[in-house]
Amino acid sequence: MKRFLLPLLAMLFPAAATAAEYRFDTVHSQVQFQVWHLGFSRSEGEFHDLRGGFQFDPEHWDRSRCEVQIGVASLDLDDAAWNRKLLGKDWFDAQAHPEMQFRCTGMTQVENGHGRIDGELTLRGVTRPVSLEVTFNRAATHKYSLQFIAGFSATTSIKRSDFGMTSLLPEVGDDIEIRLEIEGIREGKQRDHKK
Repeated sequence: MKRFLLPLLAMLFPAAATAAEYRFDTVHSQVQFQVWHLGFSRSEGEFHDLRGGFQFDPEHWDRSRCEVQIGVASLDLDDAAWNRKLLGKDWFDAQAHPEMQFRCTGMTQVENGHGRIDGELTLRGVTRPVSLEVTFNRAATHKYSLQFIAGFSATTSIKRSDFGMTSLLPEVGDDIEIRLEIEGIREGKQRDHKK
């Protein structure tokens, strides 16, 4: 009886497929931002210390998850004096809050290759919901390294005042435009997906 029952149960209750696990390729991933500087121009900055990874299944975006940590001290504004100033207490307060975190709570495909990531950003000890517009660029085996790579581009906007960063408002802009270019290296052996 058991010989017939087990295959029947497998058909009625198939195991849920799991999304592939990826770790960030930090060489080919960027975390960049822009903010208005006194109305003259948009100042640009970047964080270089990106850690963590994500789960992703291109056929089932709703199974995706991510955990991201960014070292605040890796801030780079192309000027050492400005780096020191913005790492200070009035801005990122890196000594008290050395890390910012983003945790995905969901990923939704809106149309082919495009969608939204919902999550929670923790910055300066304050946690707020943040959504990103995301484009799934490609998932394939790298022709030189032979590693399986998934790549994404994402954008969002936050208000720095929501995280207690109010210095020089409104002369220096409140709205922070954020752009992410992300590549992840798949871990383990899962079925290849290509786009």
